[in-house]
Parts: sequence; structure tokens; C-alpha cells
Amino acid sequence: MNSSNETLDALFNGRLTLYQSRAGYRFSLDALLLAHFVTIKRDDKIIDLGTGSGVVPLVLADLYPSIHVTGVELQATLLERARRNVQANRLESRIQIIPGDVRCSGKMTSPASFDVAVCNPPYRKPGSGRLSVDVERQVARHEMKGGLKDFLAAGAFLLRAKGCMALVYPALRCVDLLAAMRAAGLEPKRLRMVHSFAPARASLVLAEGVKGGRSGLEVLAPLAIYRRGKDYTDEVAAMIAGARG
Repeated sequence: MNSSNETLDALFNGRLTLYQSRAGYRFSLDALLLAHFVTIKRDDKIIDLGTGSGVVPLVLADLYPSIHVTGVELQATLLERARRNVQANRLESRIQIIPGDVRCSGKMTSPASFDVAVCNPPYRKPGSGRLSVDVERQVARHEMKGGLKDFLAAGAFLLRAKGCMALVYPALRCVDLLAAMRAAGLEPKRLRMVHSFAPARASLVLAEGVKGGRSGLEVLAPLAIYRRGKDYTDEVAAMIAGARG
């Protein structure tokens, strides 16, 4: 049962349901963009670093029926909520939610045990920007419990050789992201810029790297969220509807 402090929201026209905090951390479109961007193969084992309420594992499990996903979360309230979301969607056989700190990846699980890692990391420096009064939002948005390099190091540790890691990050920090990926041994291989509207500057970047990969970056066609007003483009509308590739 959800409390008065939570909402129960439907995704993919009701295929999935999601408990979320009314005032705390709530997932954004970033999670859907990431889930549709990452390269997934049949029977892949995937880890989501900083899973929050578990939305990325739920979306991936719905889109790819053969995969298994592990979500890692540091905050106890979000960890508990993510586990309830898995149960509510009857996906316990394919999704596992575990406690973990990306700064201590060796304590999470065995090294080189996943094919794919995904991450929507916090991207604001501590003390920068407006700090939410809600702790869940603070940790999700600000690098208070681990920064980009920590998440990348955890991904590199947990991925098998030639495994891939995909992230969504602010376009403003694209150079920081690509440089940090290469430094972590996750060679950038795919890149897509995300724009609110086609003529606008990019607001987000989706990037995917391969552990131990060779240099060579594929820059995909840009993704626009809206056509005009709040009218989603066909591609994004399909994502929101849960269209399977």
C-alpha cells in the first residue's frame, strides 16, 4: 500500500506502475531516454547504478523480456521503494534491487559480472545551484555521495571485457563526460545530443562506452523532445507509450 507521501503512477499505458515520493525524488524523462538509448542484447545482465525508485530496471525489463537487471541504490527510502515497485510489477524473477555505494563497488558484487551498466548520475557539484530541502533530491541531483568518476569507476569494475556503459548527462558537461569515460577505460563509442526543440541548443547528452574498446565515436542524429509547445515528437511519444523496438 502506498502512503499519503507517495503517488502510484502508470507507465506505458498501464503496463507498469510506479510508487514515487510526492515531494522527494521523482523520475524524469531522462530515465526513458537512457533506457531506449543503451545497447541491449538477448540475455544480457545489466546493472543500474543509482537506481532511485527502480524505474530504469522496470523499463528495461519491460522492453527486453530476456534480460536480468540489478539496481543499486544507496538511500534506504529509495531502496525500499524500488523493491516494492519490482514486486508491484511482478518482476522479482528478473530484477534484483541491492544496497550499494558506487564509491565502494568492490562490496556490491563480483567484478566483471555484468554485460551492461546504465547510469543517470548526479551532475551538480556540491554547493552549486539551488539545493532542495528534500534529502532524496539532494543526493540524486548533487555529487554528495559520489561523482561522475565514482560511477564510471564502479561501471568499469563491474563490467566484463567489452561490456558497455551508457549514461545521460548535461550537454554542458559533455567534454567532462567523454574525458572521464576514456580515463576510466570506457572508450566512448556512441553519442546522441538531446534538444528540447530541434533549433534549440542541446540540453542533454546520451553516451555509451565500451570497456577496453578501440577509439572511434559514432555520433547519432540529434533527438528533439518537442515539436512545439508540449507536443512530443513521434520518437519521444513512442518511448512514453512504451513502444518496443
